[in-house]
Amino acid sequence: MTRSRFDSTACETLAGCINEIERGTDVELVIVVRGRSANYAHADYLFGFVVALIVLIFLIFSPFPFPAFLVPIDVAVAFVVAALISWKSNFLRRLFSREKFRKQAVRTAAAAMFYEAGIANTNEEMGVIIYLSLLERRLELIADRGVLKKVPPQDWNREVFELHEVGKTPDAKSFQTAIEKFGKLLAEHVPATGENPNELPDKPRFELK
Repeated sequence: MTRSRFDSTACETLAGCINEIERGTDVELVIVVRGRSANYAHADYLFGFVVALIVLIFLIFSPFPFPAFLVPIDVAVAFVVAALISWKSNFLRRLFSREKFRKQAVRTAAAAMFYEAGIANTNEEMGVIIYLSLLERRLELIADRGVLKKVPPQDWNREVFELHEVGKTPDAKSFQTAIEKFGKLLAEHVPATGENPNELPDKPRFELK
């Protein structure tokens, strides 16, 4: 089955989803989808080093004769080409980076966005950010105090767990479905009172490059 992509159509669909959710709740919901949450140059260089080392070993022990002056050139070219391949590959960047680094990168980026986008400054402390990072295959959800006070912890933790599971296999359609389900939880425990204006844009922030 082909995965649903995070493209302009998905962005517009999610915008409509957010608008519908906020009709039934006082919560200000912000969705951010990023291609990655950190600079993975170290993973690119590590992959380049591994490939360059393999090429060097091959040249040293190869039964075929190679001019000595070509050895450093071949190794350098192998490093550069491999690093560029890794730069274009989420799979390789995940493979050559530590899970702890990826986890911390997403958490830090989500927390920064919570303040940068003004989610932490809503009048009634009703801001929620759902932050999905595609390279890391990780989702973070941060909610302000006003929301956490009203939603029972057990219900909240269940929905957050389900969202985290969706983040492990990023897919626009399943992501939307999970958000709609999360919206029902918000409408149940933080219903719209008509006294909380729409303080934040409904359109999701897609930063995929």
